[in-house]
Amino acid sequence: MTENNVTKCGFVAIVGRPNVGKSTLLNNLVAEKISITADKPQTTRHRILGIKTLEDKQAVYIDTPGIHSYNKKKMNQYMNKAAFGALRDVDVIVFVIEALVWTEEDALVLEKLVKIEKPIILIVNKIDLEKEKEVLLPYLEKIAQKADFLAIVPISAKKGLQVDVLQNMIFNMLPESPFFFSPEQKTNSTEKFRLAEILREKLTRVLEKELPYALTVEIEKLEQVEDRTVVHAIIWVERES
Repeated sequence: MTENNVTKCGFVAIVGRPNVGKSTLLNNLVAEKISITADKPQTTRHRILGIKTLEDKQAVYIDTPGIHSYNKKKMNQYMNKAAFGALRDVDVIVFVIEALVWTEEDALVLEKLVKIEKPIILIVNKIDLEKEKEVLLPYLEKIAQKADFLAIVPISAKKGLQVDVLQNMIFNMLPESPFFFSPEQKTNSTEKFRLAEILREKLTRVLEKELPYALTVEIEKLEQVEDRTVVHAIIWVERES
């Protein structure tokens, strides 16, 4: 808290097409595993809240499902709706793309974002994968012409490069407001939800092809056995096969 008890607090949406590192970025910003991650796209299905409090500032991050153009399936339609629904009342939008890549889906996301008229920070992720750093500068100059971004920040969410720069930038943009959550709280997700998501993460990583997208996990009960928590879960799949 400051001397006059003025605090800053706001919602920050992390958006982008599938598999650009949104969940990894959220976990790094909050410094705790809040959202599950996997190499397969569309791992995130729900809007996940991660909360970062530092003295008199609190950022409430919303990790959204990856936005994609192929939305014939009900699941894809739901995920797109959930992603764009998260933007209605946020204070800042963090738009994540992959370094040296610009796809039709990136363009689709940006087209939607500019209509919302919220400040947008463009995050160019995965810069650690590019060995020849001199090629980044012309790419950043080209990307900067696509919209009136508040700032463009090259980062590596996986390695934590420049994530602190982004965090400070976001904190400075938050409006004056009381905290929405306790300073000690890192997420609003329940323990059962987080355990179900962790199980789904492991299944997504080891299973192949379409199966990870056709399953969900339900936690039946939790038991404390000595110093261990025993999780009883049901794994639901779409078809008998």
